[in-house]
Amino acid sequence: MALTLSQLNAASLTEAATMLDGLYENSPWIVQAALAQRPFVSLAQFKHCMTRVVDAAGHEAQLALIRAHPELAGKAMVRNTLTAESTHEQMSAGLSDCSPQEFARLQQLNIDYNTRFGWPFVLAVRGARGEGLSRQEIIASFERRLTAHPDSELGECMRNIHRIAEIRLNDKFGLEPTLGNAVWDWQEELSVHSDPGFAEKNQLTVTYLRQAHRACSAQIAQWMRDCGFDEVTIDAVGNVVGRYHASQPGAKNLLTGSHFDTVRNGGKYDGRLGIFVPMAAVRELHRAGRRLPYGIELIAFAEEEGQRFPATFLASSALIGAFQSEWLDQKDADGVTLREAMQHAGLRIDDIPKLRRDAASYLGFVEVHIEQGPVLNELNLPLGIVSSINGSVRYLGEITGMASHAGTTPMNRRRDAACAVAELMLYAEQRAAQDGDSVATIGLLEVPGGSINVVPGCCRFSLDLRAPNDAQRDALVRDVLVQQDAICARRGVRSILKETLRVAAAPSAPAWQARWEHALKSLGLPLHRMPSGAGHDAMKLHELMPQAMLFVRGQNGGISHNPLESSTSDDMQLAVEAFALLLEQLASES
Repeated sequence: MALTLSQLNAASLTEAATMLDGLYENSPWIVQAALAQRPFVSLAQFKHCMTRVVDAAGHEAQLALIRAHPELAGKAMVRNTLTAESTHEQMSAGLSDCSPQEFARLQQLNIDYNTRFGWPFVLAVRGARGEGLSRQEIIASFERRLTAHPDSELGECMRNIHRIAEIRLNDKFGLEPTLGNAVWDWQEELSVHSDPGFAEKNQLTVTYLRQAHRACSAQIAQWMRDCGFDEVTIDAVGNVVGRYHASQPGAKNLLTGSHFDTVRNGGKYDGRLGIFVPMAAVRELHRAGRRLPYGIELIAFAEEEGQRFPATFLASSALIGAFQSEWLDQKDADGVTLREAMQHAGLRIDDIPKLRRDAASYLGFVEVHIEQGPVLNELNLPLGIVSSINGSVRYLGEITGMASHAGTTPMNRRRDAACAVAELMLYAEQRAAQDGDSVATIGLLEVPGGSINVVPGCCRFSLDLRAPNDAQRDALVRDVLVQQDAICARRGVRSILKETLRVAAAPSAPAWQARWEHALKSLGLPLHRMPSGAGHDAMKLHELMPQAMLFVRGQNGGISHNPLESSTSDDMQLAVEAFALLLEQLASES
């Protein structure tokens, strides 16, 4: 019989600990300490409580916990001395059926890993969906993590231990994250569509209006129909728009959604998670035969990444009436104009102005998005509440000094352009760190015609400055530009700086942020508020209506814009539940 939360809360400490024996490998102290904090309103709360117990235990206890885990396909498996839980997990991953070559490779990786780090490699071999990783996936993870820094690898081991415990807890309670699995499956199925040149390499790339992009839009539209949306259309810029009608005609709508285009060789969840979480919630409403006092309009935005044409956010820009007609003349790398691409896709260019939404017809805009960063992952939190989307300013710059002989030019006679940029780079890093949540990046750095024996006479660079509010961003910009002038004057070099982008910050509307907070509290999750350093469609809709975002934890250190981008079906389940709770609260207010 599966356990229940009421049983867990009512049992004696000894009985409850016995119920949960084996969650953490040979480490019952974690469960025992967490149980002292009963009652729990949800398993999600209990899971997080256990992670806090481990965090508070300190470094040596954490090392002991890691060392309590057996090697993968190691001596304990061969001798059949694994715990029942580890036996099940390693067998489900096929580690008992390794080929001689796979077994030899795993044995060598175990040796190399232990030599480098001093503890065994820990991986939740049942994976992000709980169904089990392949041996090839396990070996690839092993090889990748073998090169990590010891501090980050220790953290990754701990997070995999918590994931193992989460899956084991699910088994004991008979918990199946069916909604999270549906969201996972939609994303996996959609990822089969990829642009030529990338698909052959098993890389995901979906750029605006190419064949893979159009296949994605057709698939999303069909899934929306299957989920019970009353109207599904593809609009004049290629957005897929699904509408679930209100209980009464003439009611306002809640707008939600995210984008389905990707960066080159990107991940499966960036943007797409924010399409499928609402879609799962609407499917449940439809299955229950329920209508809400407001309508739900879900938009799968056709373009956000700016990968094919220079314009970005062109899909959400159309909704706020900011689509620029001159964008139609922009060309991609093959010389195809945006106008030609839209015509080829059968889009109605003349209808683009009609896409502007009337703010009076909408309650607001909410967006669910994978975090694209390490914060939630490191805090062992499945969900986070976005307080603001950072405002940003970008520049392209060039510093000119004097190219001269590297051997004969004394250090105090040099006018080194690259050193000037390097000094600026370090200052920008230090200055942004003073704010705590500002960021500064010089991501492009080039010495044109550089030579190993020539003092750089020219250095080109980019500068990206971001902060959660415009005043903080502008103060950062001011200080960095003042410092650049001082560096150039002291070093005897000249600078040219061209602003290429200025985007205002988009703070979350307090009432909508509060609704997300209420949803997370109802799930028993702690509240963590955080700015978004990345841009999102929500920052465009912010110009027209109130908005607020929810972040979902990413795996693999929270990496994004990368094939390793991932999340678990359990975290996606919580995201759908949080979205559904927001819908219910909004209905109660209507």
